[in-house]
Amino acid sequence: MVLGVIALGIPVLVVVLMWLFFLLVAGVIYFEYVNSDLPPGLAHPGKLRFVHGMMIGTAVLAKIFENLGVCSQVAFTRYAREQLFRINVGQDSKLFIKDLQFDEIPVRVYQPKSPSSGRRKGVMFFHGGGWMFGSIDSYDHLCCYISRETESVVVSVGYRLSPEHRYPAHYEDCFKATVHFLKTAEDYGVDPSRVIISGDSAGGTLAAAVCQGLVDRKGLTKPCAQVLIYPLVQMADFNLPSYQQNRSVPILYRERAAFYVLQYLNGDMSLIEEVLEGEHVPDDKKLKFQKWLSSDNIPDEFKVRGYKPHTVSSEAENVFDQVKDAFEMASSPLLSDDLIICSLPKAYILTCEYDVLRDDGLLYKKRLENSGVPVTWYHKRDGFHGEISFFEGSLFAFPSAKLAVDDIVNFIKSA
Repeated sequence: MVLGVIALGIPVLVVVLMWLFFLLVAGVIYFEYVNSDLPPGLAHPGKLRFVHGMMIGTAVLAKIFENLGVCSQVAFTRYAREQLFRINVGQDSKLFIKDLQFDEIPVRVYQPKSPSSGRRKGVMFFHGGGWMFGSIDSYDHLCCYISRETESVVVSVGYRLSPEHRYPAHYEDCFKATVHFLKTAEDYGVDPSRVIISGDSAGGTLAAAVCQGLVDRKGLTKPCAQVLIYPLVQMADFNLPSYQQNRSVPILYRERAAFYVLQYLNGDMSLIEEVLEGEHVPDDKKLKFQKWLSSDNIPDEFKVRGYKPHTVSSEAENVFDQVKDAFEMASSPLLSDDLIICSLPKAYILTCEYDVLRDDGLLYKKRLENSGVPVTWYHKRDGFHGEISFFEGSLFAFPSAKLAVDDIVNFIKSA
């Protein structure tokens, strides 16, 4: 084949590049079909497989470029994802959109142009992306939609990312930006008593943690609600039913979730097996956390797709000391003290059936409700992790994701 193409007069370099591209595509297709699991009931499985294949191909190509010294794998992957999610960035005829700094943290503020009879609601938004990816630009379309449809002022936060920055940089940036907005909300036409803290995935972790961090903060009006979109709220147990059932369901594999956690904490990938097996949790903490992490707290209907209780033989030596930040509030808000939990504002929690983080949301829902915190819960029975990033505006849009975003909008309107 190659010799035949060369005979047509096409330069050798072009032929080599064509052949490498063919191998890349073939490899991605093979990896996707061998390693991914798309269970019956998942919405738009063909489109999801295609999108996930693109993401895998991007990662492979990024690694090639890194090995060639062109750029780092992380930098190329970020660039490629930006292009995938960019839709008319910073443009909406119904909004004023400004890039600003809140206490030296980059933010983008979305303000409706339509007149308001009083002060508006405010929405802080922390993007997802495993604390490594995502940006203000890649979530611009979603933030525009939320601001426009709820007639609220939305503040999207460009917090620092791993691997350049580790815990607690991500949380500190989100907390500082939120405090700044709560202090200056009236400057943006916002009632400070009507501010909502929100985020998806890793951003959901940060949103839950920021709400907890504000509980004891003096001299500030507290948020009126929190919106947590398929959040990760604990870094202790990667063997919950949803982790077992959805371990190979795109877009977030079980192993990848642990990878992002370690990148968030310290970047030591040599610990991934111990973390996946739960060997990073000391016996005393297992006893303390059991009442909040027990699978008994998860309704039986979420175990019918398969669940085998996981037994950890013993704590791996010295692992806890290397990942102890995993059990702090900014990493595992589910595991915070009762006095903090019972003081939180009402919550909206979105979970997806085909998501390793489904049970994190279910466990946090139960913990909040048991502490007297009102919870509005929306479960996407055909949903997958990351779907709100594909809710409209491109060839990769998933119609089912629009239902989730509109439910979020309705909650914000009523909060």
